[in-house]
Amino acid sequence: MSNRIEIKDFDAPELDLYARLSEVQLLRYYEPKEGIFIAESPKVIGRALDAGCVPISMLSEPKQIEGEGKEILERCPEVPVYTAEFSVLTRLTGFPLTRGMLCAMHRPKLPAVEEICAGARRIAVLENVVNPTNVGAIFRSAAALHMDAVLLTYGCSDPLYRRAARVSMGTVFQIPWTKFSKHQPWPDEGLSLLKEMGFRTAAMALSEDSVSIDDPKLMEEEKLAIILGTEGDGLASQTIADCDYTVKIPMSHGVDSLNVAAASAVAFWQLGNR
Repeated sequence: MSNRIEIKDFDAPELDLYARLSEVQLLRYYEPKEGIFIAESPKVIGRALDAGCVPISMLSEPKQIEGEGKEILERCPEVPVYTAEFSVLTRLTGFPLTRGMLCAMHRPKLPAVEEICAGARRIAVLENVVNPTNVGAIFRSAAALHMDAVLLTYGCSDPLYRRAARVSMGTVFQIPWTKFSKHQPWPDEGLSLLKEMGFRTAAMALSEDSVSIDDPKLMEEEKLAIILGTEGDGLASQTIADCDYTVKIPMSHGVDSLNVAAASAVAFWQLGNR
């Protein structure tokens, strides 16, 4: 393999993307243009390639070159592949590699909200969900359980952060998504835009006027946006007040709420575009 480069110098600038730059720095790498993200594991890298993401370089254990990563490398014959044993890679990156492979990629340009929602009947909206694990799990549920798209407010964790994309099993590259821009502040402009596009809005929250998630009225809506709030505090009071529905998941044993990722799976299964 002519593009295979064994790591001998930990200070090589080519390795900065993996060893010395934070995910926030990678996000801003080419400002004002789109930055860089790191995809982890052959499955996630493969789904990113399927979605048209452009690789810059890879970091791989030797065993992956003839193992799970072989097909990935065959698809990218001109891309530099830095390689070393697992212990060396862990020392370099500061964390164990899942499935022994990382890939630095150019970030795709995010489409407009209107483009993402064109033709969609069921969308998920994440309001300030800050935990990358939760974001990744929500994307996986959205892709599997009949959501047409995902929208994120500006305060959400980035779906392309390494952990979020890995937890999603690469579904962040399979389901359409974007963020509300700074010119579409949430909830005022964001909710208004959804309503202009014909969506009825359902806030997942507990209140005196909450309807059950299996209410027939919800199922009959032609276009529905399911809105999920941040960990702990849930949705903002203004968001709840401005939505068409407030929706609850009936529970037992005195439990009053679910983790946002678990709640998303229940909501998407019940209300998804099947």
